[in-house]
Amino acid sequence: MTGDHKRNTKGLAEFREKRAKECQERVDKTIQQLVKNKEKISFNSIAERSNVSKKYLYDHYFDRINTLRNQQAGLSSPKQVKREMSDANKDVIIEAQSKRIKDLEKEIKNLKSILEKRYGDEY
Repeated sequence: MTGDHKRNTKGLAEFREKRAKECQERVDKTIQQLVKNKEKISFNSIAERSNVSKKYLYDHYFDRINTLRNQQAGLSSPKQVKREMSDANKDVIIEAQSKRIKDLEKEIKNLKSILEKRYGDEY
């Protein structure tokens, strides 16, 4: 055996490039889906859904994912919107209940006065 033999690594290099391209496509598709569905973007969620390692994401997509996460931080999450809506709804409900309580107290007062008059006539 001599050192003149050249190894044929062309197939390995092509496979590696094909695999890298597939990983990039999966990650890009996952990010697009998360943005479209307005879901939380994180390294964990992207890694899990696109079936790649977090290290791969940190090495190749760190800036992009951080930018998207920072953009999302400024937006209200669906939970936050619901919480704000429920606070406003609570105020409306409290106001309506207060009005109803006042109306019922007024009605009770009228009914008591009617009862007093009727009892007064009998005794």
